[in-house]
Amino acid sequence: MAERKDSESRKLLKRLRDTLAAPGDGQARLDQIAHHIADSMATEVCSVYLFRDPQTLELCASEGLRPEAVHHTRLRLGEGLVGRVARSGQPVMTANAPAEKGFRYMPETGEERYCSFLGVPIQRVGERLGVLVVQSRDEREFTDDEVYGLEVVAMVLAEMAELGAFLGNGDALSKAHRAPVLMRGATGQEGAAEGRVWLHEPRVVITNPVGDDPVREKARLEEGVAQLRAQIDALLDQSDIGEGDHNEVLETFRMFTRSKSWMRRMSEDIERGLSAEAAVEKEQSTARARLESVADPYLRDRLHDLDDLSNRLLRILTGQGRDTGAQMPANPILVARNIGPAELLEYGRKLRGVVLEEGSVGSHAAIVARSLAIPLVIHASRITREALNGDPILVDGDTGIVHLRPEDSVAAAFRDKLAMQEAASTRYASLRDLPAEALCGTRIELYMNAGLMADLPSLKGSGAEGVGLFRTELQFLTRTRVPRRTELAGLYSRVIDNALGRPVVFRTLDIGSDKVLPYMKPQDEPNPAMGWRAIRVGLDKRGVLGMQLQALIRAAVDRPLQVMFPFVADPTEFVAARAMLMSYLEREAAMGRPLPTDVRVGAMIETPSIAFAPRSFFEACDFVSIGGNDLKQFFFAADRENERVRRRYDTMNTSFLSLIEQIISRCADAGTQLSFCGEDAGRPVEAVTLAALGIRRLSMRPASIGPVKNVIRQIDLAAVRTAMDLARERGEPSLRPAVTGVLNEALRLSQ
Repeated sequence: MAERKDSESRKLLKRLRDTLAAPGDGQARLDQIAHHIADSMATEVCSVYLFRDPQTLELCASEGLRPEAVHHTRLRLGEGLVGRVARSGQPVMTANAPAEKGFRYMPETGEERYCSFLGVPIQRVGERLGVLVVQSRDEREFTDDEVYGLEVVAMVLAEMAELGAFLGNGDALSKAHRAPVLMRGATGQEGAAEGRVWLHEPRVVITNPVGDDPVREKARLEEGVAQLRAQIDALLDQSDIGEGDHNEVLETFRMFTRSKSWMRRMSEDIERGLSAEAAVEKEQSTARARLESVADPYLRDRLHDLDDLSNRLLRILTGQGRDTGAQMPANPILVARNIGPAELLEYGRKLRGVVLEEGSVGSHAAIVARSLAIPLVIHASRITREALNGDPILVDGDTGIVHLRPEDSVAAAFRDKLAMQEAASTRYASLRDLPAEALCGTRIELYMNAGLMADLPSLKGSGAEGVGLFRTELQFLTRTRVPRRTELAGLYSRVIDNALGRPVVFRTLDIGSDKVLPYMKPQDEPNPAMGWRAIRVGLDKRGVLGMQLQALIRAAVDRPLQVMFPFVADPTEFVAARAMLMSYLEREAAMGRPLPTDVRVGAMIETPSIAFAPRSFFEACDFVSIGGNDLKQFFFAADRENERVRRRYDTMNTSFLSLIEQIISRCADAGTQLSFCGEDAGRPVEAVTLAALGIRRLSMRPASIGPVKNVIRQIDLAAVRTAMDLARERGEPSLRPAVTGVLNEALRLSQ
């Protein structure tokens, strides 16, 4: 009996394949497919519902329901039994549909004659495309075998949709990869760019979902799995992988590849008529639907493991590796689920922008994107599923919006924005060699942030007076092993050389939280941002911090050296770190090695606690830099990776600026140099506010120096301060309206 059903399943899939190959438009194919499925399943009705938009399903073809209902009957996600299938991603079966809770009667379809109902999702690797339904007049109980068989058919329909089989006149029949798509993500790095999609991991397209010879397809599957096992074993044998997280992931992969139940389920799918690669993808889609609803974070991590493993196997079976032979477009926008810093650096400045499904504002990718001065949008849901290589794409890093395959009117408006930005850049370039001096005569020093050698050419071109923050962790994040001291010394020396006499402030390793070294096992911490990170790691792992301090000393021979310790929350941490630096200086001197001509040691204020430190702390620091990004998140108790809360809290908040003003006062009393480093330093309104409060040095990304300098040169800081004081006297919770009003009036008068 099972063999007969399997044979019927293969016959149906072959008929579907022949329908796919036959001439005709998408609607005709879909109508024919509905007829074949109803005939094979011995049901009076077969209907295909496809998503018109993420919340709406449309009846796009039916055998048995009234023809006039096609393209007119629509359901919201979760509405009726069909909507329940779409929402859950799981089959729904009942012998008496009208009596089922949640049933929605649609009189235009004529379905009141049918009792039994079986609906399965049409989905492809987590992407839900629609619902496939069969119905009968009698109160029929569908067998598990029939449910499974219909799921196999639905999977083939999903692959046919991917291949464009259902292109038609109806909106819901339009191929997903042809229509314009607007995606709202989050800003990872500001800026705007127009280009063409370049997929970091091109999606595998299965061109042969139906297999004619089960024996041959099983042999292909077994051969592919054997190659996959060999690949994983080779990775585990590599000497530079080391212990920890990498090994755990690979061991998990190895366990999956030896799972008998995994192989058995894929073999059963092949028996029903799927090709080897289609069987792999069906198992991947089924597991995804099952695990996506699980709350347990460990099990959800296994979903990513299974995805990665399945994709590796699919690339082996289809031959569609990362190197597909496609040519990178002249203006590439990189699209990926996520990407590591080393991989992003390999692309370098060829990229016009980056769009990620995952990522965070403090991630490795965001740090590299800032260094490369390219716009980055994160949390762009479904972008890797929607985009194809070469698709036109617009990336607005200022708003976190992505336009994929934009309409002409949208593209034209976006190009106007780019043209305005280009005109502004030309205007800012004329200010490059002029000081950032306000109308009242106050001069503000504008420094740039950096983290790569590639950043240093921006030092002269941007008009920066120096490097206020050189992030040293990127050299650690982009390697699979700890860099050697000689490598670091050579790199730091080249950084100083390329600064051409301008000052460079080196921040020691700021790792932990979301910046985990590839060769360092992540810590299981409930709140990593407030956990074992930055100077805390350095003082506990003194070998790494000591090696870095020695490298900095040797790099700055016969030149001044400025070292800054990050995330100092208690004065004793700074005292201990400074003592380490001084001990290495003494050791180098005792060995007869040449030393820097001058050494200045500073700290970053990133926690409110250090703002209230004793005067002796400020006196011990040669300089202090406010790390605005972290200080703001801890002041407001608002995680800057959490989109729900991070935008609620503004730098211009009166309470936060009072804290900044207190730090300014404490540094002035101790005679300690103060700067402000962070995203807010590069925003004109915030920069003017900080300058009006008394901060005389701001450090920002190179592209922000021009806009900030342009505004400062047109404003009277005394007038800004007066407006701020009056707003505070009135009890206003934010000083943004007051400062913006003064700026707008000043800019109006200067035009």
